[in-house]
Amino acid sequence: MSSSAHTGSCLCGGVTYRIDAPLQPIQICHCSKCRKAQGTPFVTNTPVNETDFVLLSGAELLKEFESSPGKQRVFCIGCGSPIYSKNVLVPGVLRIRAGLIDEQVTVELAAHFHVASQCSWWPINDDLPQFPYAFTPQGSAK
Repeated sequence: MSSSAHTGSCLCGGVTYRIDAPLQPIQICHCSKCRKAQGTPFVTNTPVNETDFVLLSGAELLKEFESSPGKQRVFCIGCGSPIYSKNVLVPGVLRIRAGLIDEQVTVELAAHFHVASQCSWWPINDDLPQFPYAFTPQGSAK
């Protein structure tokens, strides 16, 4: 494993993986679908090229769910841990759930996305950029 590689696993340990690349800044998503899928006020993701993601164990435990057209959420059927999501609009990129990474994550936080649908009981108390919907290169931060 190279010094830039990271490992991760689900709650039951049945699904394990390695990321063979440096981690990218953490994206914080507040959309209602992410909140429902995680059971939390937001989800933290790190984007990873699909070619840098190596599944080490648990392929038989992975289940895909299409939460909206073109958006797949992949989770462990043994424990329910969300592993990653992928979107046909961003081919070749997986959004790995940052909380599953085994090592201490030291990358910076990027921004808050979908703040137009954030839950009312969890305020954002930082100075990160905020986007009302998904980020677009021409998008403007709130």
